[in-house]
Amino acid sequence: LTRLEDGYVSPGVWRLEPSGKDPTRFQLKQEATGQYLTLAGLTADEARAAVVALLPRAGCTPFPEAAVDAEGVPGPREGVDGELFGIAELHSHMFTNVAFGGSGMFHGAPFHPLGVEHALADCGLSHGMDGRRDLVGLFYDGGDLELDPVSILPILTTGDAGEFVHETAGWPTFTEWPSAWNRSTHQTMYYRWLERAWRAGLRVVVQHVTGNSVLCEFGLGLGTQTMRYGCGDMVTVDRSLQAVRDLEAYIDAQWGGPGQGWLRVVESPAQAREVIAQGKLAVVLGIEISNLFDCLLTPPDGEARCTPEGVEATLDRYQALGVRVLFPVHKFDNAFSPGDGDGGIIELGNVINAGHYNDKVEDCPLGNDGGFDDGPLSFGQLNRPRDEYLAPPVLDFADFVDDPVAAVRPFFGAVLGGGQAGNFCQRATMTPLGESLLQGMMARGMIPDVAHLPQRSVLRALEMLQANDYPVLSTHGRTHDGQTYGLGGMTGAGIGGCGDSARPGRMVAGLNARSAEREAAGAHPGVALGFDLNGFAGGRRPRFGDDSRCGPDQANPVAYPFMSYDEAVTFLPPTLGERAVDFNTEGFLHIGMLPELIEDARQDGATDEDLVPLFRSAEAFVQMWEKAEARAAALSGE
Repeated sequence: LTRLEDGYVSPGVWRLEPSGKDPTRFQLKQEATGQYLTLAGLTADEARAAVVALLPRAGCTPFPEAAVDAEGVPGPREGVDGELFGIAELHSHMFTNVAFGGSGMFHGAPFHPLGVEHALADCGLSHGMDGRRDLVGLFYDGGDLELDPVSILPILTTGDAGEFVHETAGWPTFTEWPSAWNRSTHQTMYYRWLERAWRAGLRVVVQHVTGNSVLCEFGLGLGTQTMRYGCGDMVTVDRSLQAVRDLEAYIDAQWGGPGQGWLRVVESPAQAREVIAQGKLAVVLGIEISNLFDCLLTPPDGEARCTPEGVEATLDRYQALGVRVLFPVHKFDNAFSPGDGDGGIIELGNVINAGHYNDKVEDCPLGNDGGFDDGPLSFGQLNRPRDEYLAPPVLDFADFVDDPVAAVRPFFGAVLGGGQAGNFCQRATMTPLGESLLQGMMARGMIPDVAHLPQRSVLRALEMLQANDYPVLSTHGRTHDGQTYGLGGMTGAGIGGCGDSARPGRMVAGLNARSAEREAAGAHPGVALGFDLNGFAGGRRPRFGDDSRCGPDQANPVAYPFMSYDEAVTFLPPTLGERAVDFNTEGFLHIGMLPELIEDARQDGATDEDLVPLFRSAEAFVQMWEKAEARAAALSGE
């Protein structure tokens, strides 16, 4: 538990069992050895285990733990007209630390069996002194270093930024992280922070597994990261899904035992209704990863392409594991669809993952409204459109993990060759296997998220969904001309970052506009959030201070104490271990500052009525899920 070593079990972990000699007492079994504690040491003979009694004791030193900085616990509450009450967050990544081979490329866990000291320790162990090995964070967050193709190549070659990147201190001082908007490779969803958000009204979280095998192999090949287990995308998926169950059990243990905790993994809309009605947080399992089901565009040597029959069996497996939301594709091309078409370093990563040059053209069906799949090329010479998307690969990156620099050296010229102006999008559309995947999801009542489908693929997916009247998620915000809402689906939204004294309530104007659009399309008016925390996506900056981008005319900062929207909880000034946090000048650092985000909107003039759509989003999500199950039954003739 305290080493970056797969399978290691700390000798300090013991299992408490009923005593075989006295059922009113206990015996202790060491997890690492399977042996029992005796008065003289350890034994494999259970009959010799010591009988242990646990007695209450006062004056004990408290075990270190992050504060919730709130007083009061939510209970059951009805919403409008007897609906569910609460906020849905449609796009989260609690366990990104499990990705990338568990190497620490993303630092910090949402919990650790031995506590916060291990979950949120100094990141120097993985990111190096001064964060100089945090290359992913460097590329996403920027900072003082000038990053262009010329400066990037030496960094890629050495695996070291060569100078200070960020402070590394974690618990209990937290000098520079967490920061959702400034430190993308550090944990922002520690379970105590999530608890604080739950106390503010959060009732649904869609927890997506995410990761990236190319980044994992890159770090491993450079020697900047130590891999605990395989880099494969589905290795990440399996481990992350189990980690969510472990978190549920960990919280249960602190709240009275199995089933008693405030966080519950749910597998049906009926379960979600029950959990939310109790005032608890319903967690829905999802997958957002590039090589879904290991269906690579170019399978490894000796492996066959995925087949519809294989995909059906794999859907069955992950449905049994509780997965209910799926992205058919993420950043890179796979056997289901071209990748999302994002630019920048993703263009190079896609070439490595696919074994093909990029396949983009300027003949785009959605014009300049393609989301990720729209815009200029960062590396124009890496783009060579091909006639057949599923053609045999023309490039070989089989040895990439052994020596990434040698594998990409032939492409340095192309990287240095510069970009190409224009509005480019993916040339190909969803493959027949992708259509089979979507049909399989609809048959099972699973919910597709189309936010990362490129232009032609999303049009085909929407055509299929319309033909089956099936709901859909698009959690990065695009409504696809209202089609998402017309199908009973949902998009992710946010709370605005700047106030305006001339427009009270400006921060929630976007939420209310979306609510009106949903009602006009015949959908439930609830509007959900879509933070994408731990997804390298950033967060809301502060309204005040040197890091604000709002200008000097901001007024009415958050003041303490303040009450939750339902008046069940009082929120106190937030802390990070020994560090006091000022939301007004530091911004939305982690999920636990959702209470401040809501209070900030209220200080900006948002009324309780303005916030109603947000607190109806849990109901909207469950209704969407209920429709998915109903349509699946109808499509199956049940």
